[in-house]
Amino acid sequence: MVIGNKRLIATVDLKDLIIVETDDAVLIAKRGSVQKVKHVVEELKRKKRIEVFEHRTAYRPWGECTILEDNPEYKIKRIVVKPGASIDLHIHHHCSKHWIVVKGTAKVTIGNKVMHIHENESVYVPKSTPHRLENPGEIPLEVIDVQNGEYVGEDDIIRLDDEYGRI
Repeated sequence: MVIGNKRLIATVDLKDLIIVETDDAVLIAKRGSVQKVKHVVEELKRKKRIEVFEHRTAYRPWGECTILEDNPEYKIKRIVVKPGASIDLHIHHHCSKHWIVVKGTAKVTIGNKVMHIHENESVYVPKSTPHRLENPGEIPLEVIDVQNGEYVGEDDIIRLDDEYGRI
């Protein structure tokens, strides 16, 4: 059995295997041994592997966010904001970011400035500057978010307001 999410999976001369591919990982197991996956998960937890605690795509009340690239100096995400929704006003103390609109129109707040950014346009957000991303349109807003700085961890978010009740 082979289950694939996005990538092409090709096999040759395999027998009695189960292969499951997701955005986060690939599992290959002998048929009948899938119940032993819990031992693999326990070992991954012991080694504190990020895959056990964090998925590449996170679903939020305003849409979703997928990590495309992650390393200590920068992080690249694909952000999709539902029509009429917005990401809360927040700051990052350790990273700046660039937002590039791929699809739709973004209403962007950076400090005291509010602007509209359209497809194939971008905006720079300096670190320690309050910022918000909104979708005033009728279609999902798709943005590439490039974070750069000495620390790009998810815990470097200080929410200043949040209509979804997380502060």
